[in-house]
Amino acid sequence: MTTELTPAALRQRIRSGEHTTNTSGLCNGFVQCNMVILPKDWATDFLKFCQANPKPCPLLGMSEAGSWEIPELAANLDVRSDLPSYKIFEDGQVVNEVTDIADYWRDDLVTFMLGCSFSFEEALIADGLEVRNIAEDVNVPMYRTNIPCRTAGRFSGTTVVSMRPFQAADAIRSVQICTRFPSVHGAPIHLGDPELIGIEDINKPDFGDAVSIHEGELPVFWACGVTPQVALEHAKPPFCITHSPGCMLVTDIRNSKLAIM
Repeated sequence: MTTELTPAALRQRIRSGEHTTNTSGLCNGFVQCNMVILPKDWATDFLKFCQANPKPCPLLGMSEAGSWEIPELAANLDVRSDLPSYKIFEDGQVVNEVTDIADYWRDDLVTFMLGCSFSFEEALIADGLEVRNIAEDVNVPMYRTNIPCRTAGRFSGTTVVSMRPFQAADAIRSVQICTRFPSVHGAPIHLGDPELIGIEDINKPDFGDAVSIHEGELPVFWACGVTPQVALEHAKPPFCITHSPGCMLVTDIRNSKLAIM
C-alpha cells in the first residue's frame, strides 16, 4: 500500500478486502469522511445533531433513504463495502465489527458522511510539521472527554477528540493552519493539560493508538468524528452502523476545495 493510490483505486482495494486497516496518510490530497448510517425515522434528529455540533460533526454528504451512493463525494461509491471496517450497533451497543455491510443493508437506511481530521494532516505536513501518528505509522489516538455536545432531538453526549503532539510554536501554527478547514473539524478545541477535558491518561486512548509525546511537547486536541458513536450510545437507536475509528471513506474531493483562503 502506498500513498500514491488514487481514491478510486484505494476504494477498490478496500472493496475487494485487500485493505482492512486505518486510512491515515493514504491518498494524500483527498478528503476523508467519518460515517453514520441510521434508519430513516432517526435521520432527522441526527441531522439536527450535526447542525448543532459542527465542530465534531461537519456534514459533507447525506444519502437518500436506501441508497448506497453519494455521487457528490465519489463516483461509483458503495458505502456498503468501500470503508475498511464497520461497527454494527444495536440499542446503542456495538454487537459486531465487519468489513462489509451488504448483509445488514435495508431500504430505510440513510447514510451521513462527516469531515475527518485526516484531511488537514496533509496541510500540517506541507507546512513542515510532523504528524506523529503518520510518522509512527499508527492510527491517531482518540479520547472521550467531558466537553458536552449540544442536544438535538434524541441525540446528546460528550465530544470525542483526536490528539497530535507539537512543540508550542508548532501548536500555534497548527491552529492557524486548521482554522482554514472548518469542514474537517477546523482549529483545535484544546491544547495542554488533558485532565482539564476529562482525559485521565494520555497514554491510554479510548480509540486508535497511543503515540510518543516528546519532552516539551503539548498535546493538541481536535474535535473528532467519532463523537457520534458516543451520541449513539446515549440515544440507543435499535440499529445503526458507523465506520470503525480510523477506517474512513476516502472521497474524490480535493482537500484544497474545502480550504478557506
